[in-house]
Amino acid sequence: MVLLRLAGVLAFSSLVTLVVAQQPIYQQCGGIGWTGSTACVSGSSCVVLNDYYSQCLPSPASSSATSTAASTTSTAASTTSTAASTSTSGATSTSSVSIPKATNMSPEWQAAYKKAEASVAKLSLQEKVDLATGVGWMDGVRDVDNVSAFPAAINAAATFNRTLIRQRGVAMGQEFRGKGVHVALGPMMNTMRAPAAGRNWEGFGGDPFLSGEGAYETVMGVQSAGVQATAKHYINNEQEHFRDTSSSDVDDRSKWVTLTVTLAMNKYPDASSVNGSFACENDKTLNGILKTEFGFPGYVMSDWQATHSTGSINQGLDMTMPGDTFFGSGVSYFGPALISAVNQGTVPEARIDDMATRILAAWYLLGQDSGYPNVNFNAWNNNAAGNSHVDVQSDHKNVIRAIGQASTVLLKNSQGALPLSTPRTLAVIGSGARNSTLGPNGYSDRGGDDGVLAMGWGSGTANFPYLVAPLDALTAKASAAGTKVSSSTSDTDLNAAANAAAGKDVAIVFITADSGEGYITVEGNFGDRNDLLAWHGGDALVEQVASVNPNTIVAVNSVGPIIMENWIDNENVTAVLWSGLPGQEAGNAVTDVLYGVYNPSGRLPYTIAHNASDYSAAVIYSSSSSILDIPYNEGLFVDYRHFDAQGIKPRFEFGFGLSYTTFEYSDLSISGSTAGDIASGPGSSIDPSLHESVVQVGFTLKNVGSVAGHEIPQLYISLPSSANSPPQGLKGFDNVYLEPGESTTVTMELSRYSFAIWDVIAQRWSIPSGTSKISVGGSSRDIRLTGTLAL
Repeated sequence: MVLLRLAGVLAFSSLVTLVVAQQPIYQQCGGIGWTGSTACVSGSSCVVLNDYYSQCLPSPASSSATSTAASTTSTAASTTSTAASTSTSGATSTSSVSIPKATNMSPEWQAAYKKAEASVAKLSLQEKVDLATGVGWMDGVRDVDNVSAFPAAINAAATFNRTLIRQRGVAMGQEFRGKGVHVALGPMMNTMRAPAAGRNWEGFGGDPFLSGEGAYETVMGVQSAGVQATAKHYINNEQEHFRDTSSSDVDDRSKWVTLTVTLAMNKYPDASSVNGSFACENDKTLNGILKTEFGFPGYVMSDWQATHSTGSINQGLDMTMPGDTFFGSGVSYFGPALISAVNQGTVPEARIDDMATRILAAWYLLGQDSGYPNVNFNAWNNNAAGNSHVDVQSDHKNVIRAIGQASTVLLKNSQGALPLSTPRTLAVIGSGARNSTLGPNGYSDRGGDDGVLAMGWGSGTANFPYLVAPLDALTAKASAAGTKVSSSTSDTDLNAAANAAAGKDVAIVFITADSGEGYITVEGNFGDRNDLLAWHGGDALVEQVASVNPNTIVAVNSVGPIIMENWIDNENVTAVLWSGLPGQEAGNAVTDVLYGVYNPSGRLPYTIAHNASDYSAAVIYSSSSSILDIPYNEGLFVDYRHFDAQGIKPRFEFGFGLSYTTFEYSDLSISGSTAGDIASGPGSSIDPSLHESVVQVGFTLKNVGSVAGHEIPQLYISLPSSANSPPQGLKGFDNVYLEPGESTTVTMELSRYSFAIWDVIAQRWSIPSGTSKISVGGSSRDIRLTGTLAL
């Protein structure tokens, strides 16, 4: 097995006690959008690195950096720097260093470890250390031609379709492999704690079970192509502001229950701190939980510039990226500094062997040692020698279009507005309907919002091979049916919009809301969104069109929830749909849904609120502290779990989505029992006793409408009040296609983990005593069937 799946998800680990955050030497101290402190600790000064970052670095008088290479090998062991060698994070004695061993390995992993250990035994210390120091960006996967631009993970989640999510992973893995890439830096698994957070679109939404299922299917798909997947960001990397200079302060139970993890080849800790300790040198989360409790056999890779000491290797870090302490510095915490630490006795060579073995085992496991394509591109120079321009797209546009269709969520449909038939006249309004004036790749790393929004911005982006705009797709479809199409693609010229929409049978308004990674600021948004409103005055645009057209349809392309209160109840707004970030086939996918070529089956992977203040957490935008403490006071109560607990009525609940047909639920049956012991102690979180199927829930689903379509039945569990848990939590879902009049029996399997809670006193999983309610329905608030189970 390449990946261990335990009841769909496992919980992230946590610290038991808090430690005091210490100000690091290396911290951000300026750059575009920076609002924090410009002060540095004694002996360091604020140095401008680029437009986006200034960083505290050792002052010239206190630094003796002489290394000229930040890369994988080569220099003598005696070449070190004060910056890279003085901090070992307390690792002063090799006798106190814990070296967890991988446990419960499959035969495939065992065979890979045997090969890796044999290879490591032949390597010198220098060669073993070289494996752990990478080079970032120079052969990066971004800015490469002849690749596909896939729908974002938030769209994959909205499909609630494991098959499509797996197919997306397979196709991405094939493209990585075709370009000679060994390691894919994804999936991103952070949950949508704060709805305005910039990188939410890279993840799978606001529910830990859905996120775990999405990540699992993605990893399995990517690794089926022989490419290593990287689960990121481990752990609590939930906003862009102060990402590098914050401490996420989280209680023990919330960490275990809310932050899901699947066991991919690699783990990718973030650059922030967890309860005061840097994520990349947190002994509890890396050695204690990940490698001991979960028996993780892969390797832990740092986020870019997230390594803060040579001693982090003793705390569980296996690879530092991009290799140097900051881009182009020529200094690394690993490399020569790590060799020096071994020679000085602060890092045991046995830990170096373990690190090298983990890295090579992943390589052997996926067969990357034989017949793997060479790297055949140059991301920095498209015309450089060695850039073979290999086309790896294959037929992936088909799965991209299919996910775009299946992820589109129909939020409102009154007066039979959709699907469209053959209107005589059609108006298409808004800049989100057209192509960007600069072309689909006109903004570096997609750092601009002009034209159809099909991808957020940042390091998790790709070049579009092409991008189908909704205006073009709608015009082709409508014109073929004899419909006359007019348009106004300015967001700010409200008079032009009104003129184009007035008197038309249908007016479709496209609005957007974008976000991304904090190294790029777009229209004043430093990665995180400044608010939850539509961009470019989208609300005013909708209101203007609706004031002159009684059949106004709104299409939303956004990275997450937007507040719709200004117009959602307007009787002239007859239909609303969310298309997210659907990738290169954006226009075709939304047109298929609008015209009924595809019956919408997308479901919201998050909650849309009436007001931004209804959510349980928000981005912290300003701070005068050198280290921002981010209190996770909401605990388990995130997204719908918060709304349910507080009795807040959402505008559209988690799991919501309309269809062009109707489904009926009946005949609920519940069998099985959670009786039986759950293992405790190290490794208990992956023990079969916790994850074996013990309860079966069955019901009948029937399409009672006149159109074929997919229903997304969802299963929620409510634990006894003694558990002090949210009112309900998603523990199962399916995607069922039915013809009109067709019915089928649906069965969902539950494990003890489905009913378990983390006991913070006993430090183990336990099942609370009492009666659990099991609910099945079409969303978190559209419950059709309810039963109980004695625990």
